[in-house]
Amino acid sequence: MNEIVRVAKVFLAYIKRPNLYPELSRKIIKNTINRGNAFKGKEKTGLWAASESISQQEAVMKLFGKDATEFRRTFDEVLEKAQKNESECPIKMGGAGALELIYYACEFTHAKNVIETGVAYGWSSLAMLLSLKNREGTLYSSDMPYLDQDGDQYVGYVVPDNLKKSWKLFRFADKESLPKIFEENSTFDVVHYDSDKSYNGRYWAYNELYKHLREGGVFISDDIGDNSAYQDFCEKNNIKTTVVEFEGKYVGVFVK
Repeated sequence: MNEIVRVAKVFLAYIKRPNLYPELSRKIIKNTINRGNAFKGKEKTGLWAASESISQQEAVMKLFGKDATEFRRTFDEVLEKAQKNESECPIKMGGAGALELIYYACEFTHAKNVIETGVAYGWSSLAMLLSLKNREGTLYSSDMPYLDQDGDQYVGYVVPDNLKKSWKLFRFADKESLPKIFEENSTFDVVHYDSDKSYNGRYWAYNELYKHLREGGVFISDDIGDNSAYQDFCEKNNIKTTVVEFEGKYVGVFVK
């Protein structure tokens, strides 16, 4: 799609949704005044993450004492069906992340309440819900509508209907979704961050989510190599984190 046409389409979609006006204002500032902020500290964190990283399988064993390969053996049919759904989806969104890490974080904490930012196809949501179903837990998710693809109805496309009864999806930007979620539930066993990639967006959300993570809970953030927000957050709070290399990117995870 021509970039000018795409931008115009997204802008008009925002105009039609007054509840998204606050995010529209932030996007304009982020893409003009704060444009260079998105990748702040990227080189520094890239070098740090590369020197610290271990594999997902190593991380699952180190943190949770589990063999990560069991996940795909246990849920082979569910994952195969989810992959089929993704391949049939008419729009393109982000692919599956470190599902084993996410699933075993929920198992390790005996999670009843989990929060995530960023849904897309719903791969991380699926991993969490597969664990939560064992304890009748609830997943609270924050995700913006996909305004440039008319893709609202496809968010969470890989999540089977039988798991959706344990899922509450908030369709706003994080700065609007998170306060609404915290009104419903204030303490979480697992946090998974995978939404706003900018330095400021990440750093704000990390602080908010960390306050609502219980002691002994697990904090996971995808794509920490985009900028230094995660590294800076951990250093400021004296957090010893594990860095996981996954498909050429880096995931941060720690137990509070």
